[in-house]
Amino acid sequence: MLRERQAGLPPGTRGVDAVTVRLGTRASTLAMTQSGTVARMLTASSGLEVELVPLTTHGDVATGSLASLGGTGVFATALRAALLAGECDLIVHSLKDLPNAAYPGLTLIAVPEREGQRDALCSRGGVTLAELPAGARVGTGSPRRAAQVLERRPDLVVADIRGNVDTRLRKVTDGEYDAIVLAEAGLRRIGRESEISELFDLHAWPTSAGQGALAIEIRTADTTTELGRALRGLNDPAAAIPALVERAVLAELEAGCAAPVGISAIQNGESVEVAATVYRSDGSRSIRVEDAAPVAVVAEPAGRAALAERVVRVLRDRGVDELDD
Repeated sequence: MLRERQAGLPPGTRGVDAVTVRLGTRASTLAMTQSGTVARMLTASSGLEVELVPLTTHGDVATGSLASLGGTGVFATALRAALLAGECDLIVHSLKDLPNAAYPGLTLIAVPEREGQRDALCSRGGVTLAELPAGARVGTGSPRRAAQVLERRPDLVVADIRGNVDTRLRKVTDGEYDAIVLAEAGLRRIGRESEISELFDLHAWPTSAGQGALAIEIRTADTTTELGRALRGLNDPAAAIPALVERAVLAELEAGCAAPVGISAIQNGESVEVAATVYRSDGSRSIRVEDAAPVAVVAEPAGRAALAERVVRVLRDRGVDELDD
């Protein structure tokens, strides 16, 4: 059974081995849908009853650009604080919004089955990126997506946009933007895939590390509880391993590169293939590196780190750190 509890109510004194567990989530339609999916999976596999605990983050109420607010980690901070404070027993993130650095006291325990990784164009009239007229206004809050749009269409105007998926789509309908770029996964999860005008090929248009994947975190102290064991059962290696490879490359690259980057990995048979492209912010230049490693190797943190080091070493040899100078 899935229940929703009003945010702010006393969390009570139940331990995580109780019959009902509390899942902390952002209150947006997409986040609630994603968390509801995890809750149903958990109930189906373990019999545990789950109630959703909606939480408001600074990123949900602030009006500045995402970059000015400190990046995607702004969404994760409040959820993590609530989990550590005992207001909930687990939290669900979009993996691409989760900072790479380890968070003391918390463990990323599972990455369930992944939704599509691609980016999608949603335009007025259903036209493709190539069909948009010169000067058309394209909305995105992502420096990576902005650079990718300008790389293909330098004659377009890319403008910052905030708001949930429904708000952004409405801004296209109302004429504020001619098109927007969103994650395919989010559109599909809330049943708005009919709004997609074009899906960008993942090989030519790599996306954010972890895009399309969900991340489940719990308190490290609870990893051996009934809940911890049940959550480990939700992990999908075919989703987790490529997504964690992407994050390893991003972590290695973040040491000195501030330029927009797309990183996508896929499992192809017994190998994981990864492509990383770093863009000049105006889209006028990019550097791309591809590599691969056996699944059995990158299933372990050391193997992922070694692959990431190789990819980033080649990127740096090709001048990626000076790309936006």
